[in-house]
Amino acid sequence: HDDTVYGDLKGHVEIEKYRYFYFFMMLTVYILIVCSNCTIISLIVIHKNLHEPMYIFIAGLLTNSVLFSTNIYPKLLADFLSNEQVIFLQACLFQIFVFYSLSGSEFLLLAAMSYDRYVSICKPLQYAIIMRKTIVFILLGLAWTVPVCHLVFPLLCSFTLNGIFCNNSIHFLFCAGSKAPLTFGLVIMFNIVILPILFIIFTYVKILTVVYKSCREVRRKAAQTCLPHLLVLLNYSCLMIYDIIIIRLESNFSKTARFVMTLQIIMYNPLCNPIIYGLKMTEIYKHLKKVFYKVRHDC
Repeated sequence: HDDTVYGDLKGHVEIEKYRYFYFFMMLTVYILIVCSNCTIISLIVIHKNLHEPMYIFIAGLLTNSVLFSTNIYPKLLADFLSNEQVIFLQACLFQIFVFYSLSGSEFLLLAAMSYDRYVSICKPLQYAIIMRKTIVFILLGLAWTVPVCHLVFPLLCSFTLNGIFCNNSIHFLFCAGSKAPLTFGLVIMFNIVILPILFIIFTYVKILTVVYKSCREVRRKAAQTCLPHLLVLLNYSCLMIYDIIIIRLESNFSKTARFVMTLQIIMYNPLCNPIIYGLKMTEIYKHLKKVFYKVRHDC
């Protein structure tokens, strides 16, 4: 690849007029994402009663959110203050690689979390044996390495993007005239998006079957631990549907609508995850309250 090859990022809306507003808004969002996610990760690392598989997977998911955001926000913030919104080919390829590998990791981590809940609720007596630390770290490792192994980039000639960062919109500019890139994309999507979602649905159907026959206390505990995972899955799936499908509808989708939806992809999930897990997971919420109380007391 030639380092001089670069493309224009043409997804920005009225950047000359609102560049400082965009910059300070997105800088605030990025700081909130890093601080909120890292706060929950730190609580899980520090407190021994949170060293359980469920919380380790939550820490993995939140780490994924920080990495996902760091892949996009620094370049985006620089673009808001720049006269030209351009990106070099190799930097673009790297951004696509990180964006889609971490997106795939999100689904695989959610699948690992659903398996953890399935074993906990459906096979409680075997939980300690099945979900031992070694298995947890193997599942975490697979969640990050499997998407990386799937992503191979065909040669690009020149490129212009309708987005504000490198993602699905680059598809149309592959040098190869064949359908190979589309085929690769469908295989990747099936392996790291559709299969994990089907597995999650299967495990939660099993969980619901067991919970339905159980007492009220079991139902309450199941809802308390499973609902946050389902909310995150629903939220992320909706955003990925936009990236995979709607982004292709060039003529039927206005630039402003595309811009707003793209901002939602990079804002919603990394911001919502720590809120959902911080407020809905009782043990994390207890430690979070202590931290806020201590900060308020010190002030």
